[in-house]
Amino acid sequence: MSGVCTYPPAQRASSKITMTKLITVLSILLILHIASSSKLVCHMTNWAQYRPGNGQFTTEHIDPFLCTHVIYNLATINIYNQMVPIESNDEQFYLTLNNLKNVNPDLKTLLSVGGTVNGISPFIAMVAKTESRAAFIKSAISYLRTHNFDGLNLDWEYPGHNGSPQEDKERFTLLVMELSKAFENEAKARDKTQLLLSANAAALASSVDRAYEVDKISLFLDFINLLTYDFHGSWEAVTGHNSPLYPSALDSGSHIQHNINSAVSHWMALGAQPEKLLLGFPTYGRTFRLSTGNSGLGAPANGPAEAGPYTRTAGFWSYYEVCAFLPSATVEWISEQTVPYATYASSWVGYDDQRSFSSKVQWMTAKNLGGAHVWTLDMDDFSGSFCSAGAYPLVNHLRMSMGFPPKPTTTPGPTTTRDPSADFCRGRPDGLYENSADKTTYFQCFLGNTYLHRCQSGLIFWDSCKCCDWP
Repeated sequence: MSGVCTYPPAQRASSKITMTKLITVLSILLILHIASSSKLVCHMTNWAQYRPGNGQFTTEHIDPFLCTHVIYNLATINIYNQMVPIESNDEQFYLTLNNLKNVNPDLKTLLSVGGTVNGISPFIAMVAKTESRAAFIKSAISYLRTHNFDGLNLDWEYPGHNGSPQEDKERFTLLVMELSKAFENEAKARDKTQLLLSANAAALASSVDRAYEVDKISLFLDFINLLTYDFHGSWEAVTGHNSPLYPSALDSGSHIQHNINSAVSHWMALGAQPEKLLLGFPTYGRTFRLSTGNSGLGAPANGPAEAGPYTRTAGFWSYYEVCAFLPSATVEWISEQTVPYATYASSWVGYDDQRSFSSKVQWMTAKNLGGAHVWTLDMDDFSGSFCSAGAYPLVNHLRMSMGFPPKPTTTPGPTTTRDPSADFCRGRPDGLYENSADKTTYFQCFLGNTYLHRCQSGLIFWDSCKCCDWP
């Protein structure tokens, strides 16, 4: 008698239907589990307010239902170990950001502290003594409560890279432990919800080993934002992707570790709790200037491509600047790293899109990580003006891929329109040009596209210096 069971056709069909239903139910349960247990943490930067035209971003552009947490970047620490704002209007933005919790009570907000003062991290002096750490912690609690934040994000990404490596590494652990305990005590004493504590943390193994006592800090942090991007960039002599999931066959030596899989595996090997780790999803790409006719991965390069017209920083483009580049570019897919890149003339950019985000979410889910963090909201196409895919095409796709339920309909924020894009720049080299019809404005030509910028009040554009100055 055969060991294989057979059924009549009708019974087989019924069995298939039952199995299909079971798989559907399990899939729904899995999605609900992912949504309920995952974080989607989104960073915003207070310097995005200074980008021109449609690149300008403020807290008013934030969709309160898009992310589970929003981190405001960046506050700093003064010489008295007090937490203080950087921009003159930061506290106004704190108010508008935290007012979003009136629309979505489930939204959590954190204030990030760090940066540099005269090129040096303000953490270094603060963590050196017990008294200075205590002063900072007291100040931080008061500042967060005053401005209605739900937690603190530590942006000391590289302890041990200035001063004494071992001492900074240990002092960072002490700071995390003391903050966690102080947050717990304050919540109990005042009968409040305990403040959250998170940190941005380096991804490369060499930096991790120098900076963190991983098994200790992961016990006290609510979540850890792994900086799983900037693995390659224009500081290198050949093209490489900003945020690859796996190594490429071209990688050798330490570059074999320059990818998400290697970085996260190293954190976990050192004792990090997977549910505390958030995978970093960049909404920008890293650029290179090709130096030969080769345009593939690992092609010779000499520095960055031209700075984007909105982010205006050589070496990277926001996703919305990438969208403006793609129509004239050749797009390729790096199958072994599951990420795209695009080239046009001598410009090369490795970036992320919906397809690469989906691949990373599948990998993240298989590793049982705690969720994702996005750097940044202001570099996605937040207004929907550039990519013809609606507002926040990358973050919305990430949210959907992670299995979160549909967002409720909300009143949209300020709307913007694309800068005039006539044929002025067709055939012209990249650069700044006067607008003869209106001297208070000027054109920027970038990869054949035309962007209109406006001078500050009272100034006009002078072609002689390519600048805005007094008439």
